Amino acid sequence: MWTKENITDQSGKTVIVTGANTGIGFETALALYKAGANVTIACRNKDKAEEAINKMYAIGGKGTLEIGILDLTNLKAIKTFADDFKSKHSKLDILINNAGVMMPPATTTNDGFELQFGVNFFGHFALTAHLFPLLKETPNARIMTLSSGAATLVDGIDFENLRLEKPYDAQREYGVSKLANVLFAFELHKKLQALKSTIISLAAHPGVVYTDLQRHIPTDILETAFAQFKEVSQPWQGALPSLFAATDATVKGGEFYGPDGEKEYIGYPALSKHTSKAMQDEELASKLWFFAEEITGLQFPY
Repeated sequence: MWTKENITDQSGKTVIVTGANTGIGFETALALYKAGANVTIACRNKDKAEEAINKMYAIGGKGTLEIGILDLTNLKAIKTFADDFKSKHSKLDILINNAGVMMPPATTTNDGFELQFGVNFFGHFALTAHLFPLLKETPNARIMTLSSGAATLVDGIDFENLRLEKPYDAQREYGVSKLANVLFAFELHKKLQALKSTIISLAAHPGVVYTDLQRHIPTDILETAFAQFKEVSQPWQGALPSLFAATDATVKGGEFYGPDGEKEYIGYPALSKHTSKAMQDEELASKLWFFAEEITGLQFPY
């Protein structure tokens, strides 16, 4: 059973956790701060970031904390964040693409994409690309992208419905964005292998966790959904697969981690058994990658 107590000393490591002001992101950043890492809390609301940091300071840790203002709905703002970070740091040991949006009303990003796909996938694709120069210069850097079991609930990506062209289905669009996260992690791993890079790209999912992520879901619907599960993880436990993937010496690039319990709803980190034809579709992963490059104007790794 792997827990936060198994995290090795992270002193001297530079880490970014997106969406670290609440939920799983908060617990992920806190654990790494406790372990000695220098952690940037990357989120778009400065007040919420400061509140999160103050809570972490009150708990205590061996590392350091700083705020980075990051708006994943805006490609220009993502570049601004990355440029600012690169001006202050000479390396990046761990990038945790954690932030997400789940089942909001039909909304688009500043760049015109459905909000969930735009934030969960496009935003993190662009962020990783902009930060790649630092990752490349850091021996054995890791890129951990958070997905969801919902990735298995869709059978592909409709490239003609990423800007709300068709009737909106919040649950479907969420699943598509999380499928894209897994495909991104796997395709990046494949490209890094081809370059013989020491960077590791992998993915994780938290299981069933009650967090602020579900704020857009009506309370009665959410309670009915959670009632079907015998147990639901707290955010600290939901963060364990991410933390394991980001820090443990045994992990390998291209792997996918989740809870070890029945159906992976709750438990402790283990290789995930969640899979689908779409998740293993290398042609789809390649198409998604080229699509993202075209939209963002960013090409990596190199």
